[in-house]
Amino acid sequence: MGKHVHKLSAAGLLVTLGIIYGDIGTSPLYVMKAIMGHKTISQDYVLGAVSCIFWTLTLQTSIKYVYFALQADNNGEGGIFALYALVRRRAKYLIAFAMIGGATLLADGMITPPISVASAIEGLRIINPDIQTLPIILAIITLIFFIQRFGTSFIGNFFGPVMLVWFSMLGVLGFIQLSMNPSVLNALNPMYALKLLFTEPGGFWILGAVFLCTTGAEALYSDLGHCGKLNIRVSWVFVKCTLLINYFGQASWLISNSGKTLNGINPFYAIMPSWFVLIGVIIATFATIIASQAMITGSFTMIGEAIRLNLFPKVTIKYTSNIKGQIYIPLINFILFIGCIGVVLFFQESTKMEAAYGLAIITTFIMSTLLMSSFLTLKRYSSVFVIGFLTVYFIIEGSFLIANLEKFPHGGYVTFIIAFVLLCIMWIRYRATQIKNRLREYVKITDYLDQLTSLSHDTSLPKFATNLVFLSTAPKDSEVESKIMYSILQKLPKRADIYWFVHIEVTEEPYTMEYKVNCIAKDDVYRVRFRCGFRVEERISVFLRFVIEEMVKNNEVNITSRYHSLQENNIAGDFRFVVIEEILSHENDLTFMENIVLNANFIMKGITATPEKWFKLDTNLVTVEKVPLIIKTHSKMHLQRIMD
Repeated sequence: MGKHVHKLSAAGLLVTLGIIYGDIGTSPLYVMKAIMGHKTISQDYVLGAVSCIFWTLTLQTSIKYVYFALQADNNGEGGIFALYALVRRRAKYLIAFAMIGGATLLADGMITPPISVASAIEGLRIINPDIQTLPIILAIITLIFFIQRFGTSFIGNFFGPVMLVWFSMLGVLGFIQLSMNPSVLNALNPMYALKLLFTEPGGFWILGAVFLCTTGAEALYSDLGHCGKLNIRVSWVFVKCTLLINYFGQASWLISNSGKTLNGINPFYAIMPSWFVLIGVIIATFATIIASQAMITGSFTMIGEAIRLNLFPKVTIKYTSNIKGQIYIPLINFILFIGCIGVVLFFQESTKMEAAYGLAIITTFIMSTLLMSSFLTLKRYSSVFVIGFLTVYFIIEGSFLIANLEKFPHGGYVTFIIAFVLLCIMWIRYRATQIKNRLREYVKITDYLDQLTSLSHDTSLPKFATNLVFLSTAPKDSEVESKIMYSILQKLPKRADIYWFVHIEVTEEPYTMEYKVNCIAKDDVYRVRFRCGFRVEERISVFLRFVIEEMVKNNEVNITSRYHSLQENNIAGDFRFVVIEEILSHENDLTFMENIVLNANFIMKGITATPEKWFKLDTNLVTVEKVPLIIKTHSKMHLQRIMD
């Protein structure tokens, strides 16, 4: 994982195995056990169940995600927010699909580490039925989250080989059992699945457990930027084959035990020779750690994208290596850790986690289908095809949703509560940004050019800085916020030799790095626009230094200090950044909802990264000013003057 491998190669395929397939690859640990539950094993039921698994992996994972979703390539990046960035210009309401999908994906991800690790560790009960697995599960999950702060590149090189061993083990164990009863392959006929769903009493509700076999499908698309579509598509053939062989092998073992109940036995471990169980548990534990790691890093990436799309507060992001996309978000890591520990303590057993797992993420699947239909329309697929795509997947995913709703009272409500909180945070951030952007006042820089020039040469005022830099949100290159001019000219007149107005535009592409300079008055006033992709770290100090060095080489600006003693020695002048933070004014006439949104947004700012930390500014060179955000002043105020 020392570099991104996008071309089809053996190394690329190995990296892909380690990064992408952790969640979906560990599903054989618990899917068949969840499907059977406490039911009496029968051949028709088992064949119908494994048929459902085959067609779910085919229709949902292979066709929707591996074939269609990977076409929605946002300059090499994937995921629900990358997909939204591709289609957001088509309609404003698409933002709702992205927010709902992102929130439910993050929420359901809190069950991935607990259910995977618990299912693996509980295999030790075959060796020692009295072993206490809970402390082991908690210790492993704690270790997983603890190492995040150090970065994971140092263990990433082991991910591919471990997952290769894991999938090979799945295939070999499944094949041994399948060879004992090859007739299980009859379940490839979809009639077995349809018969179970529509003729077996209560058969339809089996879909809630069947859906667990495809919960990691979103990762195939989300991690597109790490591996490339060719490596994903080719490696999926191997992964799908080993998964299906293992599922059919478990089905073969189940049929050989017809008339019995599982009684706590996990078919995954039951198909292993007794001498291999401990080895199997160890390999499964490593595989589940990798699955958990993939979920955590995927959550970091998703939050990073959401921040740059103004869908999440600007929490502190740390870059743990020079590898593109490897980030660590302390607050999110802590929230996920508390959530996972809470899930383990609340449910105690993997069987109970299965009862809640999958309910929220099916909502993500539905949202991605809606966004995908917009993408297909954008790519000029025929309306008949798009309608057919929507119809097919609404039937499939709608059925999964209805079946999963049965899980709501059994713990599914936990992930929905978490998803609702995350959705509220996203909506508040998005709506507050809309309100502030709509009501901010912008002025033309040229209207104030004479005043800026006069102030710059007014020696009666002490010089505030040689180069004074303001961060601006004004979308036009000729404008800045009125509050910036107020800060320079009125609040505390700030004399400087050169005024720099810097604007950061987040693009729909993930890794854009461009800039444009607007010279308003040579050697006096400049406006610089940076165009950064939604995955680019906004290191404004570094960017601006690069721009100015380029301008100096081209004789576009002279930043030599204008103090005579320094000018003689050709010493560059100092730089100072001014960051203007908005506070909510008491002189506002807000609607009830605007008041709630803006107050909530200002409360959330208390836990987010400060602008100087977010833009990686040297705090010794930053001045922070607070200005009131006046949305609407009271218009019905009448003060009457009394004359003596």
